[in-house]
Amino acid sequence: MTDIPVRNPEGLASFLESWLTERAREAGARGGIVGLSGGVDSAVVAALLRRCFGRDRMLAVLLPCHSQPVDAEHAMLVARALDLPTRTVDLGPTHDALLASLEAASPEPLSPLSRANLKPRLRMTALYALAQTLGYLVCGTGNRAELAYGYFTKHGDSGVDLLPLGNLLKHEVWELARHLGIPPEVVDKPPTAGLWPGQTDEGEMGLSYREIDTYLSGGDVTQAVRERIEKALLSSEHKRSMPPVAIPGA
Repeated sequence: MTDIPVRNPEGLASFLESWLTERAREAGARGGIVGLSGGVDSAVVAALLRRCFGRDRMLAVLLPCHSQPVDAEHAMLVARALDLPTRTVDLGPTHDALLASLEAASPEPLSPLSRANLKPRLRMTALYALAQTLGYLVCGTGNRAELAYGYFTKHGDSGVDLLPLGNLLKHEVWELARHLGIPPEVVDKPPTAGLWPGQTDEGEMGLSYREIDTYLSGGDVTQAVRERIEKALLSSEHKRSMPPVAIPGA
């Protein structure tokens, strides 16, 4: 349990299942697809899709790209626990070929972050190719804390059709995961985007999910935490907005 206010996970699950079903109906889509990373957020989205659409109208895709072996192990642990249909697309060779071409063409060495962000952008390319073939909607895994802080890759993991967890605090995702039967090995491990060995979400953000969730839920945080979050919120606004359009004469 947590002192951060979280909504009832059973109620959240019921609402999100109805929401996903209605969004698919509106779009004329057959079902949904999600990248199964081995983390808790993607596991929760996969569980919701499985409950909405059954095995026949959803797909969980493993997208390794020089990933840590434990990522695939945890993804398959989730898949077995929830009886998910899965496919695997190894993006390693594609990543290496693209990186070599970019490095040859770039007037300067690629920055470490731009290299790391190739991975989530390639993953969404793969998911959309499969989704359009199957008539599915691409479901993202970002939660409220990550979206507010800007902790996602523009045109990468944010390039999706739906964000079912986008209004949920990270602590609500954890509670929902337990309710949905996600294995504890996945729920309880330190969250990571898997961008490089040893990388963690909290280490990269410089704040804990507890601090961010406390701020977002109206709780008391230090001035330093408040300023850091509000600065990140402002600097990442472009990630949450459509590209600005130049209107002559306006």
